[in-house]
Amino acid sequence: MTALKVQEGTNGIPGNLHVAEDCRAVSEVLARVGDKWTVLVVSTLGDGPKRFNELRRALGSISQRMLTLTLRGLERDGLVSRTVFPTIPPRVDYELTTLGRSLLEPVSELGLWARRNRIAIQSARSRFDAAAVRPDA
Repeated sequence: MTALKVQEGTNGIPGNLHVAEDCRAVSEVLARVGDKWTVLVVSTLGDGPKRFNELRRALGSISQRMLTLTLRGLERDGLVSRTVFPTIPPRVDYELTTLGRSLLEPVSELGLWARRNRIAIQSARSRFDAAAVRPDA
């Protein structure tokens, strides 16, 4: 029996990602929650329910189609609920579910990490790109 050794300063990943089914499941979830628009929609809905056009204005450059697709995917995955009010015209509110709210903290942490490390990543890219154009590299 071989024990997995975890590098000092890192956390072990629970489960066995070498099992194809686990890997696919994790990949599907990460594809949803790691999507640019998902992160922004979840963050925006963290302040409370919003109507479609409120979301669209808050997000700025998102197209109507992309917002519709993102909200539909989030609703399908149980992260967002959609409530239709029988008014004329109909009013539709989008709100994070309990599951969606549980995503706020990791999304916020990831965003914070990205802001803190943006310059270091840009510097690393510049060094890498400069080395890649040298013929001796």
